[in-house]
Amino acid sequence: MKRLLLTAYCFTVFSFTTNAQNYADSLMLNYVRWVSTDLGNGFSWRCYHFNQQELFGSNQFINILQTKRNNKNLKFALASADIHVPEGDTLRKLKTTSVIALENYALAAVNGGFFNTKKGGSVDFIRINNRILDSATYTSTQLIPEHSVAAITIEDNDFKIVKGEKKLYWERSLPQSNVLVTGPLLIYNNEEEELRNNAFNNNRHPRTCACVTNDDHLLLITVDGRNAMAQGMTLHELTFLSKILGCKDAVNLDGGGSTTMYIKGQPFGGVVNYPSDNKQFDHFGERSVSNVLMILKK
Repeated sequence: MKRLLLTAYCFTVFSFTTNAQNYADSLMLNYVRWVSTDLGNGFSWRCYHFNQQELFGSNQFINILQTKRNNKNLKFALASADIHVPEGDTLRKLKTTSVIALENYALAAVNGGFFNTKKGGSVDFIRINNRILDSATYTSTQLIPEHSVAAITIEDNDFKIVKGEKKLYWERSLPQSNVLVTGPLLIYNNEEEELRNNAFNNNRHPRTCACVTNDDHLLLITVDGRNAMAQGMTLHELTFLSKILGCKDAVNLDGGGSTTMYIKGQPFGGVVNYPSDNKQFDHFGERSVSNVLMILKK
């Protein structure tokens, strides 16, 4: 597949330097002129290509979907690649984010939680419309994995980010009909969460993130990576970005080659970011995933 230039609706900016990197990054994020698109129904999309190593000393391509959390025109939902598989069937499917979104008539979607890339299925607890599709198993002495320490819940269209308890199988007591366990948790009640010192958190990768802001908006964010044009973020940098965007709660979703944002009606089959699974900076590198987080019209 040919390497594509950046699509016309997103532009680059000139380099910006200062002695204090965090101060420079704050200014860059606060004063950048995001390329914004009104998607209707109180729903918007903005994107930007930070070029010439101007954000965190790196090149970054960021997409953000935004809507009020109490938007009466939209519905928040989870969807699985194998939601139609009969209960008890061991057959597990994986599909791209855009395909799952199309199958569910979604206005927009991002990839969801972590999954088994060989066997399919989520590696964490997931419940959709009161049906438990997958549930993680741990040993009694195991430290809860960081990707299992939080959850996104949806009940009567009330979207929340929930902090898990420090005990195994805490998620099984969540009462909501839609639950997606994920992590690490980045911010909760305006307080940054402590991240473990490991390569997953400290190295730059493509990232997907969900946030609830202090003014009660939902943000779905993708950060592209694994390319000189977009180098990805550490989870510390993603936390910083979330704070600057006004998030009071923020949680990491599956990233890497899974990171994808789909918007109905956009070019390239609706894929607006640059998924990295084909190792090219184009719109055709989607990885097949187990589940997605969607926004639908009521």
